[in-house]
Amino acid sequence: MSNGDVSQGRRRFLIGATSVVGGVGVVGAAVPFVASWNPSAKAEAAGAPVTVTVDKIEPGQQITVEWRGKPVWIIRRTEDMLANIEKMTPKLKDPESEAASQQPTYISGTYRSLKPEFVVLVGICTHLGCVPTYRPEVAPADLGDEWLGGLFCPCHGSKFDLSGRVLSGQPAPLNLEVPPYRFDNDSTMTIGLDPEAA
Repeated sequence: MSNGDVSQGRRRFLIGATSVVGGVGVVGAAVPFVASWNPSAKAEAAGAPVTVTVDKIEPGQQITVEWRGKPVWIIRRTEDMLANIEKMTPKLKDPESEAASQQPTYISGTYRSLKPEFVVLVGICTHLGCVPTYRPEVAPADLGDEWLGGLFCPCHGSKFDLSGRVLSGQPAPLNLEVPPYRFDNDSTMTIGLDPEAA
């Protein structure tokens, strides 16, 4: 074996090894670059629909989920709550929810919901963006004898009934927003999708 044969063998080995290392380097650099084209999990969650199990919510209970970075409340209303909502209608600023920006077109009526038992509301006051508190009790000392349950904004005192409709004479100009949602079946709903998207 001559020196030329050794040099040729060494040269082929070095070229092959360099090619393999270079190929691994290119793949190592390409994977994060290609992955950066996909939205992050946080970005996907910010606008993605949220599926919620609702059959475990107790009557009278409120739960909060996050959708598009906002708190969304699901309240399971009792028969007494529904009856009190009816009684509140004459005291409301917009009882028929005529401000179209505050609910999807398929939400209407006193209960502002697909099923009277459940109401779905964006938990942000329409006055200055504070988060109201859920106050289902009737006639508490701090809210007065006429309070029949609802949502109270502690920032500036706006009051809403259990359909998210604002009472007359309150700082909030509009009813609470109802986000798009649908019932997938008796036990789950998806917030962020309309019923016809099923």
